[in-house]
Amino acid sequence: MVTLRRPLMLICLAGTEQVDQTLFLIMFKPLKRVVVTGDTHGNEMSGVYLAKHWLKNPSELQRETFSATPFLGNPRATEKIVRYVDQDLNRSFKTEILTSSSEGDELYEIKRAKEINQLYGPKGSTQTYDFMIDMHNTTSNMGACLIVDSTENHLIMHMANYVQKNYTLAKTPIYLYKLGDEESYAIDSICKYGLALEVGPQPQGVVRADALKHMRGLVNSVLDFIDLFNKGTAFPAFEIEAYKLLAREDYPRSSDGEIMAIIHPHLQDKDFDPLNPGDPMFQTLDGKDIIYEGDTPVYPTFINEGAYYEKKIAFAKMEKLTFSIPAIQAQTE
Repeated sequence: MVTLRRPLMLICLAGTEQVDQTLFLIMFKPLKRVVVTGDTHGNEMSGVYLAKHWLKNPSELQRETFSATPFLGNPRATEKIVRYVDQDLNRSFKTEILTSSSEGDELYEIKRAKEINQLYGPKGSTQTYDFMIDMHNTTSNMGACLIVDSTENHLIMHMANYVQKNYTLAKTPIYLYKLGDEESYAIDSICKYGLALEVGPQPQGVVRADALKHMRGLVNSVLDFIDLFNKGTAFPAFEIEAYKLLAREDYPRSSDGEIMAIIHPHLQDKDFDPLNPGDPMFQTLDGKDIIYEGDTPVYPTFINEGAYYEKKIAFAKMEKLTFSIPAIQAQTE
């Protein structure tokens, strides 16, 4: 990656000279080795069905400058139609896990993570694949969500911006999932760049035609962007809204750990809508409302996600921010 400076012209406002801040043009190498996975979680069926289809007929994944390679991330979980067999595969790609010593009784998803890391990584090396698309479904009303690790990942932010402008059949909010400086733990983190697609609502173990259509459209839009990028298209600087993770909210619980209240009807299905101070969050089984007592609005996401009950997450608290993203272009020969 190379950063170039391009000074702007001098502009005059009310007789006072003012110089804009310098724009940056960031140069990236083309994305040639691209992979697509659809069953990181074996019961999220849009990606499962599409990945299996593309393994038989990959022509839809071909573009002029590259061809994406489909693969099944968690075939044993897919066979059983469960999220995972031993542990969440999409939480198994931290360096300490990938580099741990192998043992005979090692958990299936750890073994699988290490296999995937060898096929398309190794994570953090120069040999790793350029880009991975990771397809997911959620039981929450997330629309066609684009999951990114950080806005500092300028190439992927441009990709998300392109998808938002070109895929208009569903809301396509950007979800920034990392808390602080934590290491990216997801499957796409083994590649140089990655983007997770989260389409919902869709029940676990079920495939809906509308959700599959959205997933397919998102993947094709991402591949179209990569093709344009590889051809040397210059993408100008822009500003964009994204939702950044603040914290994860658990359900109210009793002293013995049992859930005491459920998602309030006024909050259910309101992913990415503001939750204002005084708004109801939960409702006890006795009908008592539990309100949000924060000082400022937050934006709940993954509201009442079925897979997150075991993780003790009722919803994720987000803040909505606006980010400035510099111009980018591929380095062409």
